[in-house]
Amino acid sequence: MRLGGYVIHGDNADTLGRCLESIAAVADELVAVDSCSTDGSAALARARGFRSVVHPWAGYGAARAAAARELHSCDYIFFLDSDEWLLPDAVEALRAWKSSAPAEPYCALVRRDWAELPTGRFLFRTENHVRLVRADHARWDAAMIVHEALPSARKVYLPIALEHRFATDAASLRAKADRYALLWALRFHAEGRRPKRPAVQKLVHLAREAVLKGAVFRGGLEGLRLAEAVAHHQSRKYALLAELRGGAYPEFVRALREGRLEDLYRMLPV
Repeated sequence: MRLGGYVIHGDNADTLGRCLESIAAVADELVAVDSCSTDGSAALARARGFRSVVHPWAGYGAARAAAARELHSCDYIFFLDSDEWLLPDAVEALRAWKSSAPAEPYCALVRRDWAELPTGRFLFRTENHVRLVRADHARWDAAMIVHEALPSARKVYLPIALEHRFATDAASLRAKADRYALLWALRFHAEGRRPKRPAVQKLVHLAREAVLKGAVFRGGLEGLRLAEAVAHHQSRKYALLAELRGGAYPEFVRALREGRLEDLYRMLPV
């Protein structure tokens, strides 16, 4: 079984090195999709044996589709975000998985989201994310402007952990969440999704992140602040969806409808 591996990066030199090492440790063919970086990230990738493919930023779907095209001869595709990495036990587990004759369309790994704050480091939460896709199911396209979008298919959950630098401060996480919320709302407005009550979503997700997933027990007040930023993201998605249904952001809607994704991303708040 031939495994292709890829990462999408911009100016990510501060986190990219261990990500590249992790992918190279398990994959047979290596691709780095470079969204016009300027900080030496592309050189890091090339030095580690990755084929660097320049792709101006037009969203995750377009970038993932570009990577999949480069890895068309592989049986499965493995991918990490530029701030994710594997520990040695996960590398060994993935090598064993490769030898097991897998057939499932999608495999989800356990992602451990780490808060790396000036006050200390703690595990914010644990979630499952698809990071292995059978090549004939690698059907990303440019319309998938939301980070984790993939068509529905059968999925298995592997007890293999990947590490993720989730947050370095609550303010930056909240700003990032606002950008993703607008992208989510634009996509699902185009698909006719109905909004939910933002205030209810915030309360539900705050309780889920802080208490059920345990962020407040592991991180105290800082864990609560990060949980509030995540809950804000969930409420903001539906608030923006309601605004879009009322006619807000017409230039964003038009850019998405016309497929002008590079323009759309340039218009997003920084």
